[in-house]
Amino acid sequence: MELKIVEEIVEEHGGSRGEVLSMLAEMQTAYGYLPEEALRRLATLTGRSLTDLYGVATFYRAFSLQPRGRHLVSICLGTACHVRGAQRIADEFSRQLGIDPGQTTSDREFSLETVNCLGACALGPTVVVDGRYFRHVTTADVRHILDQARNGCRSAGSGRDDTGFVLAAACPHCGHSLMDGAEAESGNPSIRVRLAYADGNADLELPPVYAEGGAQCRLDIPGQALTEWFCPHCGEPFAGDSGCTECGADMMVLAVGENAALHLCPRKGCPGHRLDLGAPTGRARSSKGSRPS
Repeated sequence: MELKIVEEIVEEHGGSRGEVLSMLAEMQTAYGYLPEEALRRLATLTGRSLTDLYGVATFYRAFSLQPRGRHLVSICLGTACHVRGAQRIADEFSRQLGIDPGQTTSDREFSLETVNCLGACALGPTVVVDGRYFRHVTTADVRHILDQARNGCRSAGSGRDDTGFVLAAACPHCGHSLMDGAEAESGNPSIRVRLAYADGNADLELPPVYAEGGAQCRLDIPGQALTEWFCPHCGEPFAGDSGCTECGADMMVLAVGENAALHLCPRKGCPGHRLDLGAPTGRARSSKGSRPS
């Protein structure tokens, strides 16, 4: 195994113990899973115990300790998707791939899994392949989705690939737009909120495309730390009333359009998110804590 990959990742993060989530994510991208040998090397280089690393790796569903196929197919069986026939879709993927959920094809091309929530209930039945969202999937779409995966998930004209779903977020309290044209990303304004952690606060720039990573903030925040988000215009907090399906933290909620809500986990490094279309956006509750200046 090429352990130089681990050494390069640790060096890039300055050997910081607090960046373990980011380092594990990059390792999984590089190896396709988290090999024991690589985790042992990471423990040695960062000074963390192997038990701690295994605890983090098994806590988040995004990580795998077993080799996965080149393409990962995730099918949502949550309530909203289940009542729309998601189990039939899962069965069709199993039939066409010749494997059950939790297994990988013999050629290491596909891994199949079912999950309780993919964070896009109003788009269900929802399937995610290699990070690409497919909405309102039917059994007739399964062959097309697998073909897209084999071709690198390039669009084939179905209109069902929702990776490029561009958001237009606003404060659920004052209604002011949170889009920042000065920090445009791929031609689209970023989402700007105010983030507070410990004794400091700074602007947090979020990518405008749903399910896309790459948030930017000047504060030095350790991995797995909880933060607070506020409106940069009225100062109200974005605290919502739902828990993150990844780590259990209270989600932050932003308004998207007139009848939709974007829920994001405020824990650094956590991939938890959910987009509710047609959901009320006025559920944010006020925080008892002080607002950032």
